[in-house]
Amino acid sequence: MCGFAGHLGNRPPSPEFIENALGNIANRGPDAQGVWQGKLGDYHLTLIHTRLSIIDLDLRANQPFEDDELIIAYNGEIYNHADLRDELTALGHRFRTLSDTEVILKSYRHWGRSCVDRFEGMWAFALADISRGELFLSRDRFGEKPFKYRQANGGLTFGSTIAAIEDLDGSPATVDQQQIRRLLVNGYKSINKARRSFYTDVLDLPAAHQAIVRSPDVVHPEPYWRLAHNPVDISEKDAAEGACQRLIAALGLRLRADVPVAFCLSGGIDSGTIAGIAMRHFGYDVQAFSIIDDDPRYAEVENIEKVVGDLGCPVTRIRPVREGFFDRLERLVADRNRPIVTLSAYMENQLAEAISQKGYKVALTGAGADELFTGYYDHYAFWLAQRVDSVVFPGLLADWRQSYGAHVRNPFLQDPEQLAQNLGQRDHIYLGAETFASYLRDPFSEPFVERAWATDTLRNRMLNEISDEIVPVMLQEGDANFMAWSVENRSPYLDRNLAEFLFSVPSDYLIRDGLPKWLLRNAAEGFLCDDVRLNSRKYGFNVSLATLIDPADPSTKDRILSMGGIYDIVDRSAVETLLSDESWPNSVQKFLFNVISAGLFLDSRAAAGVTEKERLVA
Repeated sequence: MCGFAGHLGNRPPSPEFIENALGNIANRGPDAQGVWQGKLGDYHLTLIHTRLSIIDLDLRANQPFEDDELIIAYNGEIYNHADLRDELTALGHRFRTLSDTEVILKSYRHWGRSCVDRFEGMWAFALADISRGELFLSRDRFGEKPFKYRQANGGLTFGSTIAAIEDLDGSPATVDQQQIRRLLVNGYKSINKARRSFYTDVLDLPAAHQAIVRSPDVVHPEPYWRLAHNPVDISEKDAAEGACQRLIAALGLRLRADVPVAFCLSGGIDSGTIAGIAMRHFGYDVQAFSIIDDDPRYAEVENIEKVVGDLGCPVTRIRPVREGFFDRLERLVADRNRPIVTLSAYMENQLAEAISQKGYKVALTGAGADELFTGYYDHYAFWLAQRVDSVVFPGLLADWRQSYGAHVRNPFLQDPEQLAQNLGQRDHIYLGAETFASYLRDPFSEPFVERAWATDTLRNRMLNEISDEIVPVMLQEGDANFMAWSVENRSPYLDRNLAEFLFSVPSDYLIRDGLPKWLLRNAAEGFLCDDVRLNSRKYGFNVSLATLIDPADPSTKDRILSMGGIYDIVDRSAVETLLSDESWPNSVQKFLFNVISAGLFLDSRAAAGVTEKERLVA
């Protein structure tokens, strides 16, 4: 796990630009720094790297890594690197390190660009093939590792962070005001759907894409993999056993490290199952870290205590505090050069800090489980709506009402029978958008659009969450939060074999006896206590804005209303009215947090010398 950046152009970046870029990704890799410069075809290529040593801690594995006219700068982990090394050794290749970095180069040398199909892991890399005059860019299947790029000033600049790109290129990127409006009105699920960053001139190499670059003027990302719904005829027993076996295998790969691994633990089954399998199957010494919020909507302390009590593992509890909220959020926004888009992402940063302070370099999270196993309220509602004509529907509906249905607050999901009459409605996703749009100074309306990934309604919904709406945002925030504290975060559920299997089993097996995530609950049997494994309420890392700020405090109100650039976009009087309303429903809290976060972002850009009023693009 590391930070990297690069530049391809007619002239190389200055030493000062390189030094600044290295400084801006130092937190991603505090253990070593490296620079490679040379010619690639007719252009000058610069690759820089900062290393967080996880596998083969020796200096010999530092990057940029060179092997006979192949040079790579890389961020991530190839979990099956040892298996690939054995295979390549048998094919005649010789290795001088035990690193996964060298495995990538040897794999490319032997299999060419198709080597990525053999990788199980997370990665973002730039691999220069000097003999071909080509730069091979690649990003992992789910987008766990960031890969941003910019074509400006006659060159191509790329890397892990906006700051590194700006520093290496020597000029500021242009803030995209429309993306800020999108966040404020439609929320975090909308910001990746347009395939845009918060800058008009910075793009993301999409997940599961790669590009061959011979000139800085031409970058054409192409997909090399896509998760698809391919149902097969399989028994419920085989589906359950297959899911369990693949989850255990996925976790086993992600426990491979030359340093200890920490475990993020919420009150739900996702992270609890990971901790339980690690301890009871692999015999791993589990150290858990948990966020504790007393807000009854997010209070999960009881379930957390049940898990740690059952496993007998130590737990570090992190509680939200009001003191220093604005200063911390301001620092986080400035460090990553974009708004923090969810309250849970803000709290996750404190979780990462606690893990780092305990000396851990690697942490496991439950990211992706909801989207793969059916963990959301609308999953259950669509699953029911698709079965409304079945003779067993009354019993299925009764099960739902006694479990997940009892906790649904979204009005569009409270009646599966009504939902069945219009399976295409998605009003529950951008809930409150019209109201939030009315708070802006200029009109904004962007109706929800869903990509057609599958013909099955539920499976298409899940695939949209994985590719466009939830998982990309979750991974972006997670990477930034953990790498800010020099910690590598790994996601066992985001495993190709597990994901492809789950999208092949009949959807009937996803929900059973009033409980979604049935295949995960079945896999957790014997690893996770039944009080949590069979709990019908959804839990996850979250927190209430009311826990973090007190709107009745005059200094809080003044801090929010004194921000500058955000009120070129949002009506200040509307925000003042919302702050005075003591009811503070959940959707309003999310809107206000986005106002604060986006406001601090715009102010940080102004403070850094970027004249936003001249540069913002509507």
